[in-house]
Amino acid sequence: MKTTYEIMHGDRKVAWIDTQGHCKIYFKSFMPFNLYLEETDNDIDTLVNNITNFQYWCASRILTLDRQYVKVILNSIGASQSFTDKERANIALSYRCLSLTDIYWVRNKGEKISFADVNLYENHLNNAFVDVSLRGKHLSIHNSHLEKEFTKDLSTNGCYPKAWIRNVDHFQLYKDGGRQIVENEILASKICQCFDCNQIIYSLGEYDGEVVSVSNIMTSKEYSIVSREAFEIYAANKETDPLKYILKLDAYSYYMMNILDYLIGNTDRHWGNWGLLVDNKTNKPISLHPLMDFNQSFNAYDTLEGANCQTVMPSSMTQKEAAIEAVKKIGLNQMAKIEKSWFSGRELDYTMFINRLELLNNNC
Repeated sequence: MKTTYEIMHGDRKVAWIDTQGHCKIYFKSFMPFNLYLEETDNDIDTLVNNITNFQYWCASRILTLDRQYVKVILNSIGASQSFTDKERANIALSYRCLSLTDIYWVRNKGEKISFADVNLYENHLNNAFVDVSLRGKHLSIHNSHLEKEFTKDLSTNGCYPKAWIRNVDHFQLYKDGGRQIVENEILASKICQCFDCNQIIYSLGEYDGEVVSVSNIMTSKEYSIVSREAFEIYAANKETDPLKYILKLDAYSYYMMNILDYLIGNTDRHWGNWGLLVDNKTNKPISLHPLMDFNQSFNAYDTLEGANCQTVMPSSMTQKEAAIEAVKKIGLNQMAKIEKSWFSGRELDYTMFINRLELLNNNC
């Protein structure tokens, strides 16, 4: 039986698409960045592409299957541990493709329901699934309200245990991965705060007797984020050079990202770990979003070269080369001294950090 879905941006109906691939776009400028649809009556290839693209977009709004405890999470909501976009899309559609990264959602055509009724920013959530997301504990779910609560963690990507927790009137992200991983993220965050860069601040916290890193949410009803990976799809469809666009929009943040990732030895700046901050009023990027995710810091930290730089792909450049290029463009922008005491018991890390810092100072 044919089903028609309405793609919503807040309370704006952006488009509809049915399960046969027919669609109607009302506001092209408000379409999701990584969703491309074409209107047609009977072109089979276009209809198939529309279905495929819609399923891919829906599937992208569920957690990646390499994330720790993912099997427990999916078991807890009675979902299959599926690998196809179609099956993953069906899971996302079961909770209206809601996410804490933006204000897109999906409803059945004709449904009398508003964004205020379903959005994760305003509706009360009771943190019922933290034990599942963060600790891998089993939990049976038989309550539709609790299923909605769980969607905030289903749409949080990454491979380490993490969970969104509502504290009073805002969300905080709790991340585990073991004491060393947590300590790496906290130390890297302290270092990065000594430089002039828009960034997420990570602090030390505790959950269930174990240390975690804690950070505040960067999105809201006013601002969304779009990953570099999602923007690649948008740029390809618009025949736009994505890196040129980013450098024109916010070259300073881009170069600071390359500088800081080199200094702290962050080897996890893949295209899902950085991207654009979007004004929801216009659905247009206004800058890079705050720099985040430092729990893979102090890796490839035994030589000055560092790892390959992931932000400039497909070009081949080491982190050192990218950082030197960056300081020549914008300078080092250090605001405060990095204390040796922060590296207590980590003398080799401190030595490498100082060597990298001196190298960049010499190239400013």
